[in-house]
Amino acid sequence: MKPIVKTHATSLPALDSVVDRLCRPESLFRVWHQTAPGVRMPSLTDLSEVMSRLRAALFPGYFDRSDIRMSSLRYHLAANLDSIYGLLSEQIFRGFCFSCEQGDCDASCEAKRRQAEETALAFMDTLPRIRELLAGDAQAGYEGDPAATSPGETIFCYPSMYAVVHHRIAHALYALHVPLIPRIISEMAHSRTGIDIHPGATLGENFFIDHGTGVVIGETCEIGNNCRLYQGVTLGALSFPKNPDGTLTKGIPRHPMLGEGVTVYAGATILGRVHIGDGAVIGGNVWITEDVPAGKRIAQVR
Repeated sequence: MKPIVKTHATSLPALDSVVDRLCRPESLFRVWHQTAPGVRMPSLTDLSEVMSRLRAALFPGYFDRSDIRMSSLRYHLAANLDSIYGLLSEQIFRGFCFSCEQGDCDASCEAKRRQAEETALAFMDTLPRIRELLAGDAQAGYEGDPAATSPGETIFCYPSMYAVVHHRIAHALYALHVPLIPRIISEMAHSRTGIDIHPGATLGENFFIDHGTGVVIGETCEIGNNCRLYQGVTLGALSFPKNPDGTLTKGIPRHPMLGEGVTVYAGATILGRVHIGDGAVIGGNVWITEDVPAGKRIAQVR
């Protein structure tokens, strides 16, 4: 005799109907993601913890939960990096499994575990360079904004620094071919600051976004050293080529390239794989779809 299986019912019959409809295969199939057996989805909570710990490691004393002194820095940093490595390795593993096309792996997949651990370690090795880049970004913010009283103020207060910290970290993971996790990290900053930088975009040294709300920087953008953007700037794609089956072609270069020392003022839109030459100045609210020579100043016609 087969056991009787009881299904959980809500307290209201009308809600039972909603449950039934939400559980129908035709309702679920486009939103349901079946992970490998025993594997959980990437955790937004754990990735937030990773980012919080990384900020503390990159900027000692700014975001730490305890008083950090030079004499005890090595102790605190070693403990923090050990925690980051453990948390990040697990999230990278989950990212690999989330994107697994074979569908035959599970929580005991040692190959992916080793790959995640090796990738996390390779990322940790980039942290000194990331700190160096961020120190330059903070200095650029201080030098580029008369209202800034110190580079430290930009680290504490400026939304562009928050977004660029996330981007520098996400880009390093993106370069290591980590799936999904870099995009989640980027979107954390996007939702908080309104600055949308795809983790694939390449930012040069001493990069500064003044104010920042509404800035969009696409996946294949390449931005040179000492560039400055203002709020509402879009560095986007002009068109989206399609495959024969009608789907969008992925991964092709389609976003602008900015040379060194380029300034783009508020509301400007630059679209397509165009090159903005060294030292060019793009005025506010202009629309650019062609190359701009080095040193050129583009402004609205009055």
